[in-house]
Amino acid sequence: MLIRYSTDSKGRPVKKAVIYTKEEHKISLDAIDPDAVYVIRRLRETGFAAYIVGGAVRDLMVGKKPKDFDIVTDATPSRIKKLFRNSRIIGKRFRLVHVIFGQKIFEVSTFRSIVDGSVGNAFGSMDEDVQRRDFSLNALYYDPLKEQVIDYVNGVKDIKKGVVRPVIPLDRIFVEDPVRMLRAVKYGATTGCRLPPVLKKKIRKSSDLLSPVSPSRLTEELLKIVNSGHSYDIVSGALETDLYVYLQPAATNLMMENRRFAKSYMKSLSELDEYIAKNPDGRLGEKLCFILRDFVSDLTDWSREIADGSSSADIYKITWARCRNFILPMNPQRTELEYAVRKILTEHGVNVKIPKKKVRMYLPPEE
Repeated sequence: MLIRYSTDSKGRPVKKAVIYTKEEHKISLDAIDPDAVYVIRRLRETGFAAYIVGGAVRDLMVGKKPKDFDIVTDATPSRIKKLFRNSRIIGKRFRLVHVIFGQKIFEVSTFRSIVDGSVGNAFGSMDEDVQRRDFSLNALYYDPLKEQVIDYVNGVKDIKKGVVRPVIPLDRIFVEDPVRMLRAVKYGATTGCRLPPVLKKKIRKSSDLLSPVSPSRLTEELLKIVNSGHSYDIVSGALETDLYVYLQPAATNLMMENRRFAKSYMKSLSELDEYIAKNPDGRLGEKLCFILRDFVSDLTDWSREIADGSSSADIYKITWARCRNFILPMNPQRTELEYAVRKILTEHGVNVKIPKKKVRMYLPPEE
C-alpha cells in the first residue's frame, strides 16, 4: 500500500489518498478494455493525467464485468477533442467528450471543482473531483498503466465491508441531485452492499425531492433498472425507501391496494431478471412485457371480451392508451411500447399483428 501526499498552506505534507497495488486490489489488466487503456496512454503521453473512474472501478472491485469505462483527466474538452479525431464534444453546460471506437463509446470528462458545490461545472483538480462523487464505492480511480487504485475516501474498505457510504454530506447530497437516492438503492442492489440505517432514513425523508425531476431523467433511470438484471432487488429497495412511487406511481398504488397484484408484479420483475440473464441484448419491448403484463391481465375479462367480438383494433387502441398512462413518467420508444402491448394482447387471444423491429434499442450507460 502506498500513500499519496500533498502539502498544506505551510508546506507540510498532508495525506490525501491511499494507493492500492495490483497485489492488493486484485484487478486483472485483462478485464480492462484495451481501447480505454489506449485513450489513457495517449493522454499521458501528451502530459495529462488520466484514470478510469467510477462505476467501472466499482464493478472490477466486486468481480463484475463493467459495461462502460468512463475516463477522467485534467485535459479540457477542447484539448481532448484535438487529441482524438474519433471524438465529439457533447453537452452545453457540462461538456464531455465521447471517444468512439466502432460501436464503443468512452466518456472522457475533465476534473471538476467543488467551488459551486457537487453539481458545478468549473474545471478543477483530482483532489476536488473526488469530493463531487456521490458514494465512496463510486469514487475510486484506476490507473491501468501502473495498475493502481487511488482511493481518497476509503472506498476500497467500504466495498470490503459491503456498505454504501456517501462522500457528499447528507444535508447536501440529495438536495443538489435527488437522483442520487435512486443510485444509492441501485448500487446496493447490484453490488450486494447495504445501505446504513441513517442513509435509508435520509432517503425516505428526502424522497419527495424526486417529484420535480424531469420525466426524461426518470425515464433514463427506469430504463437502467429495466435493463440491469437486478430489477427485483432495485425495485424492492425503492419501495422500502419510498422512492418507487415517484418512478411508477400507478404500479406503486396498485401494489399498496392489492396484495395479489404486488406479489404478481414482483414475480414478473424476478422473471425479467432471468430473461435478461439469458438475453442480455434482448429487445426493450420484450422487457416491457414483464412490467405491463400484470396490469393488462387485470384490465378486463379477456375471454368475454373476445367472445363478445370486440374489434382487435379498438382493444389495442384502448389498451395501449391505458398502458401508456400506467408506466408514466417512463416514456420509452413508442415502437417498443407498441410491441409490448401487441405481444401481451396476443397472449390473451387478441389477434394483433406484431410488427418487426425497425428501431435499434437504446441502452443508457451504467454509472
